[in-house]
Amino acid sequence: MLAIFVGAAMQRLTGMGFALVAAPFLVLLMGPVTGIVLVNVCGVAASLLVLFRVFRHVDWKKYLILVSAALVGVVPGAVVVKYVPGAWLQVGVGLVVLISLTVSLRMKSFPPESGVKPMLVAGAASGVMNTTAGVGGPAMSVYAVAAKWDQRSFAATMQPYFLTLGIASVVAKYVAAPSSMPVMEPWEWVAVGAAIIAGLVAGEVLAKSIAPSKARILMVVLAYGGATAATITGIVALAP
Repeated sequence: MLAIFVGAAMQRLTGMGFALVAAPFLVLLMGPVTGIVLVNVCGVAASLLVLFRVFRHVDWKKYLILVSAALVGVVPGAVVVKYVPGAWLQVGVGLVVLISLTVSLRMKSFPPESGVKPMLVAGAASGVMNTTAGVGGPAMSVYAVAAKWDQRSFAATMQPYFLTLGIASVVAKYVAAPSSMPVMEPWEWVAVGAAIIAGLVAGEVLAKSIAPSKARILMVVLAYGGATAATITGIVALAP
């Protein structure tokens, strides 16, 4: 619940922080397959709720291009989830987050990159990463930084993007591996919903006093810590 709460708060503050923060910790707690499915489900709920607040700032043209490429990437991602062993997938989740975060931070020093081709590449990569590791955000962050995309428009556009991508990821994994769906008691689902709502409310309050740049720093620190823990746990599980 704490991981979901903090992830939802980061989603409201930065536009795409839910999976980066929550995924590594939920993978540690629930396993690399079920944990990622729960991340996808919670991400859909969080994006839908945030979308109501930022709807007028969405760039629908970019959304359509990005999500079209991402939906193509969902298919190979679902195949990976079905056939790759759990421990290897856990290591992969951690490494994907670590590498993607590092690349997105380094992209700040690169010249602007625009056009449809980079959007298609970023969307496809995001689709694969979202399905396998629950974190489609880093690829979008890399593109946003490279294209010098306005933060307000970017954060708003990511809500329908992750809403669509999350639904597609859950459906694809249900078709490919029905056993990957999380099985929880009704009260646990209620608690998950409450954690999402509480996190979004907390993010709304914090947004009034915390600059987006500082919120992103906090998100990166939490994500690095969780990804490192997930990677180490997976490596230990693979050890003879």
